[in-house]
Amino acid sequence: MIDEGERLQKVLARLGFGSRRVCEDLIADGRVTINGRVAELGNRVDVETALVEVDGAVVGMKPHLVHYLLNKPAGVISTAEDTHDRRTVVHLVPAEPRVFPVGRLDADTEGLLIVTNDGELTHRLTHPSFGIEKEYLAEVKGVPSRAALRELREGVELEDGPTARARITAVEPSLLRITIHEGRNRQVRRMCEAVGHKVTRLVRTRIGPVVDRRLKPGEWRELSREEVRSLEVAVGTGNSGGGLDSDR
Repeated sequence: MIDEGERLQKVLARLGFGSRRVCEDLIADGRVTINGRVAELGNRVDVETALVEVDGAVVGMKPHLVHYLLNKPAGVISTAEDTHDRRTVVHLVPAEPRVFPVGRLDADTEGLLIVTNDGELTHRLTHPSFGIEKEYLAEVKGVPSRAALRELREGVELEDGPTARARITAVEPSLLRITIHEGRNRQVRRMCEAVGHKVTRLVRTRIGPVVDRRLKPGEWRELSREEVRSLEVAVGTGNSGGGLDSDR
């Protein structure tokens, strides 16, 4: 019930939305909802059960939630468990509390991966109705022509249908920066192969608004409250596109 738990403005202030006065203004302006209802000053929330949204973005309030940003090295499996006893991403972060990777990168793909126990954020980041951009650096065999780059930008035909438009930049003759928002299996690799250029190394460098060029392979850190909130905002409303399972 709204009359039980902590005062809403106190919870929002603790989560980094500003001082209690600023949070009271957010509530007074009608920008906060509790379980779909517009919040009012004086409302209380149960941080374990209430669904609170600010400007349409879900706020993760549970005190036991953790959000890790991992730079996955090659050779590590993006699952919580592996039947072949291979090393997985959860072996690279703290064992407690139990966490799960958000989406997947295949064993040979490196780069940024979110690992968390936040089920609501995971759902929104991976569900097809919530599009979020992912940026990759792809080293390829050969030098893609202008026509090949144009085809990648406009969409290529794959066995499961044409891809959506993508942003493609040639950083070097055989190094491409590729930004997509779909969620298909091994998509970047298949896109490049479709235009005649096999990927020899693939690194994910950005997940929506989250980027970290200082995190070394195998290292992890906790996402800041501001980064978590930026992800919540990014998936606060439905978009066309896919989730985070785009390149494995």
